[in-house]
Amino acid sequence: MNHRESNSCSFNSDSSPLLHPGAAGFLSRRDFLVRNGVGFGGLSLAALFGINPFDLNAATTGGPLMPKAPHFPAKAKAVIQIFASGAPSTVDTWDYKPELEKNDGKKIPGYEGLAFASPFKFTKSGKSGIDTSEIFPELAKHVDSMTVIKSLFTEIPDHVIAGRMLNTGSAQLPKPSLGSWVTYGLGSVNQNMPGFISLGGRPDNRQCAFLPGVYQGCNVNYSPTASLSTILANIKSEFSTLERQRRQIDFAAQSNREHAAMLQKDTQLEARIEAFEIAFKMQTEATDAFDISKEPEAMRERYMGPATTMAAAAAMKSNGAKMLVARRLIERGVRFVQVDTGNWDHHENLAIKAKEAAFAVDGPVAALLQDLKERGLLDSTLVIWGGEFGRTVTTSGGAGVPGRDHNGNAMVSWMAGGGVKGGQSYGGTDEFGGKAVENRMHIHDLHATILALMGFDHTKLTFNYNGRDFRLTDNFGNVAKEIIA
Repeated sequence: MNHRESNSCSFNSDSSPLLHPGAAGFLSRRDFLVRNGVGFGGLSLAALFGINPFDLNAATTGGPLMPKAPHFPAKAKAVIQIFASGAPSTVDTWDYKPELEKNDGKKIPGYEGLAFASPFKFTKSGKSGIDTSEIFPELAKHVDSMTVIKSLFTEIPDHVIAGRMLNTGSAQLPKPSLGSWVTYGLGSVNQNMPGFISLGGRPDNRQCAFLPGVYQGCNVNYSPTASLSTILANIKSEFSTLERQRRQIDFAAQSNREHAAMLQKDTQLEARIEAFEIAFKMQTEATDAFDISKEPEAMRERYMGPATTMAAAAAMKSNGAKMLVARRLIERGVRFVQVDTGNWDHHENLAIKAKEAAFAVDGPVAALLQDLKERGLLDSTLVIWGGEFGRTVTTSGGAGVPGRDHNGNAMVSWMAGGGVKGGQSYGGTDEFGGKAVENRMHIHDLHATILALMGFDHTKLTFNYNGRDFRLTDNFGNVAKEIIA
């Protein structure tokens, strides 16, 4: 488990705190330590006397992960972001285009190459009648809980750059990720767990950049076939008791305070100690959260499918286990969970590869939506699916195995739960599906809308760094109010 992936996570402790109604009385971790002196020693004594030092209800003020109020009331309290890395094609998933079918194999105006109609059939699903590709038979049952966004676009259709843009709002400069901003804004319900956990994916997607290091996404390379001791390596010490570990962390924190008082602040050291503190708290709760063997067999089968050794089912089982873990994390108060599903880069042989990629997520994500709904968690959990850009509507060639090239002019995403108006399609592309033309939504607009669903005015969720206020949407972003229930 990597608690600290880059040295870019730093912050200015003299900068302004989050601008929201609950900001009054906010203490940075350093302020908390300075004002409370030997507070961590007190925590150790509390444990000896049978008092839970990490009981959220016992704390009135505290560290940076303490829960905070958003700017205004909102249904969404947590986020599960399912990142379809590799860039799924719009016209093969959620954007049915009859004109593309009619012109299959022909030149079409405004495009290079020959029109490539989707090899998949579409049907109108749910009471809302949303067009859904046959590759998503299980998700088709949940369209009445979704808003399908068909008019997204991005400037640079490069996997790394566009992925960074989708997750951080910046194509080049190191900026905090969406998950880091949400956790910075809301804190975490559970002080024994990180507020932001990612299950795979690139470090860029979970970076905190100049935000305090505690808001960095904590990556867990989860696999249902790996032992918990491997997945959560180094969480539990083989050499020290909990009481001794507590004393070690206390000593490091005290040394850090003395270093800051006499010499200078060291943000890397600060973040490192913060990671140790979270890891210490995680020793029991995190192990439990990732142990899906505690789920009933029927629930595991719902997410992962029946037992089989078929190669085609391996990715589905892996994704199913991750979705189940995501639900367990949200249940335990983790604010933001990011799941990388991948395998959507189809330059050739799309008819087979897109179907395989969809099979790997269709059942697991449908199970997640159904499970959240049954547990009464869907209304408060925003579920997001989408990739970093879209695909061309013309063929990229290949000897008899056509695929699609990169296209930033049209990409698709959907959101469900958490205050989303279900059963609707938002925006639209041209008659062939290659360009967003109706209610065009830039990535900045997507971020502004997500933050609005979480209760934030995206222009006021800011952090002062190097003398200026930064925000997720930079100086841009318009909320798509039609998406919000």
